[in-house]
Amino acid sequence: MRSQLFPRDFVLCLGIAFGCAGLLGRAALAEDAPKPTATPPAAPVAAATDEAEQSVEKLTEVSRKAVVVIRVAGRDGRQQALGSGVIVDRNGLIATNLHVIGEGRPISVELADKRKFDATVVEAFDRPWDLALIRIDAKDLPTLPLGDSDTLKQGQSIVAIGNPLGLTHSVVAGVVSGTREIDGRSMIQLAIPIEPGNSGGPLLDRQGRVHGLLTMKSAVTENLGFAVPVNALKPLMAKPNPTVMSRWLTIGALDAEDWTPLFGAKWRQRAGRIQVSGLGSGFGGRSLCLSSQAPPTAPFEVSVAVKLESEDGAAGLVFCSNGNDVHYGFYPTAGKLRLSRFDGPDVFSWKVLVEQPSEHYRPKDWNLLKVKFEPGKIQCFVNGQLALESTDGELSTGKVGLAKFRDTEAEFRGFQMGHELESGLTADLTSQIAALLPAGSLNNVSAEVTAKLAGQGAGASAVLREQALQLEQRAALLRSLALSVHQKRVHGELTTLFARPEAEVDLFQAALLVARLDNEEVDVAAYQADLQRLVRQIKEKLAADADDLSKLAALQRFLFEEQGFHGSRGDYYHKSNSYVNEVLDDREGLPITLAVVYMELARHLGVRVVGVGFPGHFMVRHETEATEKAKLQELPLIDPFENGKIVTPDQTMAAALRATGRPLRDSDLAAITKRAIITRMLHNLLGLAQEAQDLPGMLRYLDAILLLSPDLGQDRFMRAAVHYQLNHKPESLVDVDWILEHRPEGVDLNRLQQLRDELTR
Repeated sequence: MRSQLFPRDFVLCLGIAFGCAGLLGRAALAEDAPKPTATPPAAPVAAATDEAEQSVEKLTEVSRKAVVVIRVAGRDGRQQALGSGVIVDRNGLIATNLHVIGEGRPISVELADKRKFDATVVEAFDRPWDLALIRIDAKDLPTLPLGDSDTLKQGQSIVAIGNPLGLTHSVVAGVVSGTREIDGRSMIQLAIPIEPGNSGGPLLDRQGRVHGLLTMKSAVTENLGFAVPVNALKPLMAKPNPTVMSRWLTIGALDAEDWTPLFGAKWRQRAGRIQVSGLGSGFGGRSLCLSSQAPPTAPFEVSVAVKLESEDGAAGLVFCSNGNDVHYGFYPTAGKLRLSRFDGPDVFSWKVLVEQPSEHYRPKDWNLLKVKFEPGKIQCFVNGQLALESTDGELSTGKVGLAKFRDTEAEFRGFQMGHELESGLTADLTSQIAALLPAGSLNNVSAEVTAKLAGQGAGASAVLREQALQLEQRAALLRSLALSVHQKRVHGELTTLFARPEAEVDLFQAALLVARLDNEEVDVAAYQADLQRLVRQIKEKLAADADDLSKLAALQRFLFEEQGFHGSRGDYYHKSNSYVNEVLDDREGLPITLAVVYMELARHLGVRVVGVGFPGHFMVRHETEATEKAKLQELPLIDPFENGKIVTPDQTMAAALRATGRPLRDSDLAAITKRAIITRMLHNLLGLAQEAQDLPGMLRYLDAILLLSPDLGQDRFMRAAVHYQLNHKPESLVDVDWILEHRPEGVDLNRLQQLRDELTR
């Protein structure tokens, strides 16, 4: 499959030039470990079933006893979500969907016999597969046996049990339609409807075995649903990552040191973004989230970027708040911008000061709101442009923060305050871009213009379609240019970072820049603040005179036992596992990304932990003055992928022999530089891009790799090949000439010269 990336003759030429037939597949083999295989869990106590098919009535009677109702409470204690689950272990282990239990909310379970329990532990979860295991404090429960979802056949009879729309233990029979790839995962497609409340319920064969968990309703037809295959659940059961409820409730919670929510609604924090949903209890569904930081003395400015899920909603800034019902508000609503003053809790104490549309507001997109305030003068900006002004002077001091109204769902990012703030893109920069890329534009056309064009015959339509095509091509060009500009900026940040001495390089920042290379919205500063928040929580439990071993023990408990960080098992090769920001979000990752988190937390605790590029599986080692004098093969390693397990020297030697077929070498255990760690992370992403035959993605990672490590001959050779395939012959020639000049080991220079002749022909 990989050779399809390049023309056959060119691939042959590359292979001969480097003398290694597997070169083009090398990047795909750079993953930190083979995909883990879980030991199958002990079979749950089965319901009384025979191997013969049972009637739907009999199957329901036996199976419904192991199907539960799951309820999730909102901030106000009222039910926020409802779903289903299935008991898979008699000692209270229940399987369901992750989206059923959400994040950071209390979870309650109702059994078929009407007994109710609160979940005590989230035993394991896998975000890409939308799976979760929760535990209740109960014994001797009825269970259902797990089947083998790989054996399901198209047309096979199945039965689904769940709680659709709150109707508990509803049953529907149907057949397996087939399998369907959704977001890179093979889902079971069903010829049955899936309704809200069904999610998490079991999909059974006619022998009563669980083959999947119901998960989503089709947007194509009502009589079509999907289920997560049960084989994706088994690794979670084999190697759980328990998170006690006291810690689960902190996932996504706002830091109380920074924010104070008021009037209900659901305020969450995810890596620098604040998300809000649900109805507030204040007038008009109002809910506030006030900053704990006092604003500067007037005049001052406050700003935030906001994105509404729907333009029918309303969310934005508040200022001059008395910590309750009194404040100003500036926010988009129904396509317009509004400045209001709230003098109390009801409609009689609310006044709209100014409301009007703005051509600078971008619907369904991020918009930067800014307020410049001084008593008696309020100026409101959107995307750097003045939008509203008021001389209202009723309120003069108070807190600042965020607000939402009605049943709005919105996201906020980049909240800041100060005497003077930047407003984003300036009009001058916009005009510079327009001058660089001049083009005409189309305004709304009248019926008269349409009639005149229609009188020109079929040629007018052809011309208009041609102009439309040109605009589409221009839009594609602009998007490509925006991506290139972004990547160039990230490359510059990486270059600046690694221009420092090794000891001064912020490894976590560098890893975040790797993620930002693919996702422009990664907020590096916000993720760094998240890491510092974890550091503070660990330090709170440490004695003032704690030594290294005490600090590492506290780190171990916090990271793996309390917070539930764990190695990815259900979807090991998902790109999210290579992004350290998403490792913080989901508490799941590869050996190398989990190691980066571990190392950086240890560094902030004052403990020296280094990365070890062990063959096929990245690990870390605690280093002291004593260990520096010891032989590397006599020192234990720490495996963050396996919950911080200590790997003894004997285990290390055995693992090296399995991975390489040779005895362990000191080079296998040497501490590697931060530059090498980031390069290895980029190689992992390069391998995924190559498997997906994503040439632009390969080029993106190769550019970054060679920026950090320009002497990697094989990577430079691969980049030459990618440039060739993308018809970037001048760029390909540059890399070929570099190889001819520097002569990396293993190159057949005569063959490479032939390739150069081909490029210059």
